Formats: sequence, structure tokens, C-alpha cells
Amino acid sequence: MRWKGRRQSSNIEDRRGARSPFPRRMGRGVPIRLPGGRSGGGLSLSTIIILVVLFFGLRAIGIDPLEMLAEGPQSGGTTVERSAANDEMRRFVGVVLAETEDVWHDIFSAQGETYQEPVLVLFGGQVGSACGFASSASGPFYCPGDRKVYLDLDFFDELARRFGAAGDFAQAYVVAHEVGHHVQNLIGILPRFNEMRRGMSQAEANAMSVRVELQADCFAGIWAYYTAQKGLLEQGDVEEALNAANQIGDDTLQRRTQGHVVPESFNHGTSEQRKTWFARGLESGRVTDCDTFNGPL
Repeated sequence: MRWKGRRQSSNIEDRRGARSPFPRRMGRGVPIRLPGGRSGGGLSLSTIIILVVLFFGLRAIGIDPLEMLAEGPQSGGTTVERSAANDEMRRFVGVVLAETEDVWHDIFSAQGETYQEPVLVLFGGQVGSACGFASSASGPFYCPGDRKVYLDLDFFDELARRFGAAGDFAQAYVVAHEVGHHVQNLIGILPRFNEMRRGMSQAEANAMSVRVELQADCFAGIWAYYTAQKGLLEQGDVEEALNAANQIGDDTLQRRTQGHVVPESFNHGTSEQRKTWFARGLESGRVTDCDTFNGPL
């Protein structure tokens, strides 16, 4: 993807250094200096209240104070060292997010609507959101409660190494898919689904979730359609995205992790379905062609 030199979104919230202002381990045998100038000794009631408020305040923004104490000291004191590769990836994600903003602004404007841009939160390890706490193991996700996309950049390494889906356009597909969920939230798809699932069995909710996820794939394809129109795609980009869709299909993942497939537990769609719906959005660029809720998949 030809992304260098293009506009980066201002809607990036970088929380990767959120834990950095605090020491992460106290050395053994070193007295802990407490508020008020005491070394050791008991804590006053006001000190306890301050510490409790600080603890839950940190938890509320996605920082685990216990983890901070358990891990070793960071180099550089109050800064977190980030590799040049991560800085490059941050810029790349900023450009992809900006491109999704341009595409969806145009689409909404053509319908007489205003597109409300999401915020993309970069985090490392774990994060707090309006949808609760999540770890990197959860993968990228969108939270409708705060209208934010959450992404640990290390996921892209895992995507390449563990799932065999390397390439910058594979990564761009992941971001565009999560933004697709934001679009669903704006047009009422996610609120309706979350309301309906309360009265559904687990199997029914899974089946409906597949349709929601495949529509987000189709919306990612629409973004790719307009990206291609701008001449930003390079040879092999589409294949990278299709390969990523294939590698993270429910059937492919289940065969890899458990050796057999359980269709009633699918909640994202098969590899073939994910490729099909991404390709449909890519071929037409029309939202009306992304109706996954009527007819067979």
C-alpha cells in the first residue's frame, strides 16, 4: 500500500506508555518512602484514602498497579522505549485510519448524513474501555460504548507469525474491519443486535454475530475499493487482505487450534465467507451490497 507521506488521523489515543510514570519494582531492603516523609511505619487514614483512590483511578484507565510493582524497572525513567518499527507502524495505522475517515465521510455525506469519526486506541498488554478490561490476547476490538477501536500493535506480528497473514494491507484490512463495526454502530446495526441477543440462545446469537462480522468485512472491502480508486494499492495488496480473511475464518482457526470444526460455535464466519464478503465490498463499493442479514451467506 502506498501510504507514506499521506495524512495521518488525529484520532489516535496512544496508551502504550500509560504505565511509564511509576516505578515498577521496589528493591529489597530499601525502605519505602511514604507520604509525609516517614520511612516504614503506619499509614494515616488520609494516606490510605489517597492510595485507594489512586489504585482504582489507575484501574479505570487500564493500568494495573499490581502489574507495575511486579515488573522490572523501565529504562529511561519516565519514558517507554519504542522501536523504530513500532513508530513506523503507528504512523501506518494513522494513515489507514485517516483513509477510512475520508471514505466514510464521503459515503455518509452522499446520503445527507454526517460521519462521526471513531478514536483508535493503541495499547500494550491490557486496556480498559467502556466495554470492560481486555488483554492483548483478545485481539483488536471495537467498543460501541465509547466508540473506540482498540489495537495492540503486537497483534500484527502475531498475524504474520502465527496465522501466516503478513503484509501491510493485511494489517490495513484489520483496521478497516474494526472501523466497519463503528459504521454499524452509527447506522444502528450494533444497537439492534445487542438488543436482540438478550432474547436469543447462544447458538442463535452466534449465527447473528456471524452476519454482523461478515458485514464488517464487506465494509472493509468498500474501504479497499475507494483506496484502489485513489491508486494507493500495490501489486499483491488485495491478495494479502484475502489471505488474512482466510486465515482468521472460524473453521480455519478451529482446525488449527483444536483439530476439528464446530459450526454452531462460529461467530465470525468461515474463511470462504469472510473472503467472499470482503471481495463483494471491494468489487462494488456500495453499502447496499453488504446486506448480510437477508438471504444465505
